Amino acid sequence: MPFFEDFNIWKYLASIVDILLVSWVIYKLLNLIKGTKAVQLLKGIVVILLIRVVSEFFGLNTLSWLTQQAIDWGFLAVIIIFQPELRRALEQLGRGRFFSRSNGPDDEEQEKMVDAIVKATDYMAKRRIGALISIERETGMSDYIETGIPLDAKISSELLINIFIPNTPLHDGAVIIQKNNVAAAACYLPLSESPFISKELGTRHRAALGISEVTDSITVVVSEETGNISLTKNGELHRNLTLEGFKELISHDLIITSTKVKPASSARWNWRGKNNG
Repeated sequence: MPFFEDFNIWKYLASIVDILLVSWVIYKLLNLIKGTKAVQLLKGIVVILLIRVVSEFFGLNTLSWLTQQAIDWGFLAVIIIFQPELRRALEQLGRGRFFSRSNGPDDEEQEKMVDAIVKATDYMAKRRIGALISIERETGMSDYIETGIPLDAKISSELLINIFIPNTPLHDGAVIIQKNNVAAAACYLPLSESPFISKELGTRHRAALGISEVTDSITVVVSEETGNISLTKNGELHRNLTLEGFKELISHDLIITSTKVKPASSARWNWRGKNNG
């Protein structure tokens, strides 16, 4: 029969392997940009493609022409916009990390990290040592890590305290924790430019709010003037926390357990400075 005469098993096996390899590469690339700002840009590209299809279907010629121009020049734009991610991918490929599996931290590691942060925060708050600690979650913070001094050290309360001791080389700026390690110190975080922020808040609080507006990180602030403990997440500022309330709040968001701990009520303020109860 003609069908079996043209049938070549090696040809079809090669096609299957080809599809699997391409799928694997796409999967690794998506994992690479997962949790970074590039995800939002990728969503924007998908929206443009959908608009192009819809405009063609309904005969919207002008809109179709505009989206086609965006697609025609999109390749160059993608190279420019995704330059940090492309550079990071090539670096990981050169180190062999592109082919490795990355596992998230387990509950025990998360608990140790929380205990270290709480212990260090308690020590610094009692002595009015200013501190700014940002914890990476889903949104990558590699761009901000690169602005500081790389450490890549195991987290401990003693390390965090030593970093923020006044008049030491690393005490200015923020510490960024990535995958339960102290990735870098003396990092620069974006300041919130909202005009609604209380005038009594200093640079540390503005930086903590700023990073919470552009990432899903959790940031701890210890006031140098008052010793008060604050925490920011999702553009919200939780001020004047007790040590117990701070520990419950940060544990609720960071420790992965089957039964979540309900955070204690605290003085919670959003980025506009209004009390949310």
